[in-house]
Amino acid sequence: MGVAVGLEKVRAVAPGLVSLYKTAGRWVRAHGLEGERAAVYLVVDRSGSMRPYFRDGSVQALADRVLGLAAHFDDDGVVPAVFFSTDVDAVADIALARHRGRIEEIVAGLGHMGRTSYHLAMDAVIDHYLDSGSQAPALVVFQTDGGPLSRTAAERYLCKAARLPLFWQFIGFGDPSCEQFDYLRGLDELSVPERRVVDNAGFFPAGEDPFALSDDELYDRLVGEFPRWLVAAREHGIVGPPTPAGPPAPGGA
Repeated sequence: MGVAVGLEKVRAVAPGLVSLYKTAGRWVRAHGLEGERAAVYLVVDRSGSMRPYFRDGSVQALADRVLGLAAHFDDDGVVPAVFFSTDVDAVADIALARHRGRIEEIVAGLGHMGRTSYHLAMDAVIDHYLDSGSQAPALVVFQTDGGPLSRTAAERYLCKAARLPLFWQFIGFGDPSCEQFDYLRGLDELSVPERRVVDNAGFFPAGEDPFALSDDELYDRLVGEFPRWLVAAREHGIVGPPTPAGPPAPGGA
């Protein structure tokens, strides 16, 4: 089994994402994930401090990059996205065929930008995944620019979710040395098996200018810890066995 969505289809429905799709493919192969199937989610921080990143297109750029990656794992060409602040502000789809300006379209009527309730966003992802009936594991790209409103709740949700086939890849927008990201580094390092059955999270900072992070570096880090989690999750029966490899999809990259 090759890529989920072939290059020819990406060229036809999302020509602007072809370069991202090809770059993502190199890192999928480099990390031994070729042929792996997974649902891909995007979680977006919509707290007040995120205004500059919505305004300058950083959030839209991240969504495009995640779409380019998701096409290698999921054949529906759609990334479910959760936008959160004090509450869950929206749950919406971002599709290959309808990605341009999609972030602005989603957030246009959402109103007040509040604070950062990680656990509510996590709960929304868990509900969506369970309701979908998916048998594939999930890679959740969780973007934020600060620490959670409730650290205890975030830790509790992450530890409980370790028994589900979901891997949480946190990515921080902002100053890499800020205190809030020290918390995320700690979340990434919660003990196993004392706190959670497997290590189900990763974290890396994208910096104050996420555009400056190259596509290669972003994709390398987005999927860098995912293979190790898959091995551990399969050893614990959290994720089923991988799909047997077969011929690549037509137009694969």
